[in-house]
Amino acid sequence: MNQILLVAVGGAVGSVARHLVSVASTRIAGSAFPWGTMTVNIVGSFLMGIFIEVLARRLGGSAELRLLVATGFLGGFTTFSSLTLDAAVIFERGEVITALAYVAASVIIGLAALFAGLALARIVA
Repeated sequence: MNQILLVAVGGAVGSVARHLVSVASTRIAGSAFPWGTMTVNIVGSFLMGIFIEVLARRLGGSAELRLLVATGFLGGFTTFSSLTLDAAVIFERGEVITALAYVAASVIIGLAALFAGLALARIVA
């Protein structure tokens, strides 16, 4: 139960942070391009890299800290950071083609799924 609470608290804070970045970017740059989403995806991926390397690998961060920060906060801030971490792990195992296929499939199939959901909702609604 403690693990679920750590993920939930981190996720809640990350989601609020994502919302605030989106609101600020819309105020600054307008809504013609998803600057907020792109910003959280890039920043979240960067923070995931720092967190995993420094805290988890070099300083021996606990499983609880990883749940709170990586799964919770960064997962709530952007799930893209989780995708990029997974791809990096696969890449570092030397499976370059698999990593590229994973990223391409995630993006392409994710977009296709989104459009399929939109189409279904438009038919049903």
